[in-house]
Amino acid sequence: MGLSILIISYRDIRHPEMGGAEVIIHEIYRRLQARGHEICFLTGAWPGAPRRDRIDGMEVLRVGSTYTFNWAVLRAWRALRGRRFDLIVEDLNKIPFFGPLFQKEVPVLTNVPHLFGTTVFREAPWPLGLYVYLHERFIPTAYRRCRFQVLSDSTREDLIARGLAPERIHVIRSGIDHDYYRPEEGRGTPGPVILYLGRLKKYKGIDLAIDALPEIQRTVPEVRYWIAGEGTHRAALEARIAREGLGGRVSLLGHKSGREKLAVLRQTRVLVYTSPKEGWGLSVIEANAMGIPVVASDSPGLRESVRDGETGFLVPHGDVGALADRLSQLLSDDVLWGRMGLAGIAWAANFNWSRMADETEDLLLRVAREGRGGEGP
Repeated sequence: MGLSILIISYRDIRHPEMGGAEVIIHEIYRRLQARGHEICFLTGAWPGAPRRDRIDGMEVLRVGSTYTFNWAVLRAWRALRGRRFDLIVEDLNKIPFFGPLFQKEVPVLTNVPHLFGTTVFREAPWPLGLYVYLHERFIPTAYRRCRFQVLSDSTREDLIARGLAPERIHVIRSGIDHDYYRPEEGRGTPGPVILYLGRLKKYKGIDLAIDALPEIQRTVPEVRYWIAGEGTHRAALEARIAREGLGGRVSLLGHKSGREKLAVLRQTRVLVYTSPKEGWGLSVIEANAMGIPVVASDSPGLRESVRDGETGFLVPHGDVGALADRLSQLLSDDVLWGRMGLAGIAWAANFNWSRMADETEDLLLRVAREGRGGEGP
């Protein structure tokens, strides 16, 4: 008999600012829906969004907005209390909802892509950053009896350092779709294109590759930097590109998905990911699966998805000189590029959605069993 699962998450897969975290949770639970589990998403709305939806068989209920969703959750839960759920999955991807505190009857599995910590002050104004930071400080107290699902050892270590029990934190690696992300047959060597693919947020460090361009140009005069995605940092990037006359070298491509995303990746020589903190780095593995090496910050999450010196390079976060040097190497050395591309394909083969769904299902059944007073294995 399948479980009835309520997922509380800031964004669903159709949100205009959805990112890798939303892709991961959607890919897991659409597979579990197909296996006979009943999945309901309680998620944030945006202007023009339908309040009720159904995606891949899963029910979607949207309430509040980006800035009010964490307050709207309590009211929405009260309206849902007449329904029987076996467990709640709280996607702790922004501010905690404190599910174990606002209700006691349903066990909670906490899904954590990564926590911001002090990184939030690089993205948000000081008052909002402090709001998020202080909410995170209560996680060890509010969720001490919950189990946690995380994508990386880095996030596991972060939670342990905050005082959570190691035995309650389960690392389950992300998958990818290998029928979709695969090397193009007969592909040649792409032009000197560096790509960032993801949400446009200030803390992601997207500007660091722009800072590195003058140095890269000395070795690779025709270098281009493509930025694919949408988000709150777009206006600042547009202003900088116009101010510095970079329109011929730096391109904002907007959100890309489906065939458009594949077309961009097939023209890419190197993926760049210079965030100071990630939960894992789904875009890294997708690029690797297509034979694209990655240059990334040596930061939590990314240091696990990038095999330094094998599938790409890790550089100290914020070190523009090191970033320029490694990008220049991969843009100009065809032998190095080809070797790392092949290693990336082999590395990406380790990750698939079916395995992730299997491991997640086992954990969900365990949480539900424990919630009914049963023993965990």
